[in-house]
Amino acid sequence: MPLTRPPATASFLSSPVVTDLGGLEADFAVIGIPHGVPYDPGAPATAAVRAPRAVRERSARYGAFREHHDFDSGGPMLPRDVRVVDVGDAVAPPGERPHRDAAATRAVAALLARGAVPVVLGGDDSTPPFALAAYEGHGPVTVVQVDAHIDYRDEVRGERWGYSSPMRRAAEMDWVERVVHVGARGVGSARREELEATLARGNAVVTAREVHERGAAAALERVPAGGRYFVAIDVDGFDPAVMPGSLALAPGGLTYWQGLDLLRGLQERGRIVGLGFAEYYPDRDVNGITALGIVRLAVAAMAAARR
Repeated sequence: MPLTRPPATASFLSSPVVTDLGGLEADFAVIGIPHGVPYDPGAPATAAVRAPRAVRERSARYGAFREHHDFDSGGPMLPRDVRVVDVGDAVAPPGERPHRDAAATRAVAALLARGAVPVVLGGDDSTPPFALAAYEGHGPVTVVQVDAHIDYRDEVRGERWGYSSPMRRAAEMDWVERVVHVGARGVGSARREELEATLARGNAVVTAREVHERGAAAALERVPAGGRYFVAIDVDGFDPAVMPGSLALAPGGLTYWQGLDLLRGLQERGRIVGLGFAEYYPDRDVNGITALGIVRLAVAAMAAARR
């Protein structure tokens, strides 16, 4: 059974579609993991499973602009020598959820085996651990989480793999050196005990207020220099004016420019070895602006690898 299936419509940036992962040759490989873990037993997956398709469709027209001048970066939007492919969506075989999640991990592992940097389009925020599980043997990895919430609950209603727990599951992986939570603000599922637990593990919390006061440097200085970074972006980490397509809207999130500075700063400080987006709800979006923001941030991370 193949590990991925071709995109249903357009590919990311109209890039070549490759589903023979054993012969993959690319610097960055975009993969959809349209999965969700509902907290109500038997409930269908969340509407975030439609996000990969929406992002690809929003990105398609930019494929013709790859070498056009990008005023946000001061150079070509994406240099010609950056090889980008779209490997489609991880195949979710029928059956219990663990089989589906293991399939996603196998697909990401295949990309890493070929030396490509995975760019993951989720899915709800349960998806990052399934991607990170593929990094066994490719560590140590620092997880840089951009999110309004720290997502460190051990369980909610008996579910340990839901969207309130991805950073807890990530921190349990031996190859994850540290989690740096960036953009925390407001109130979410975390209680004082979750905050204390993540700090006790040696992780760091950089609030949105700190980023607004000091810029991306507030987060970058908490990230090990010369490291390998997996950046896990929940769209609610950004202000609703930037990314309105979220279920957890709250004022005071990161700006587009702060996101760009963070990604470029990480590429300068070390190397981004994985990038994931989650919790994008296309039916909540406004004129596709959230999808466009995801496209622009992903492309910025790719381009920064060459600068």
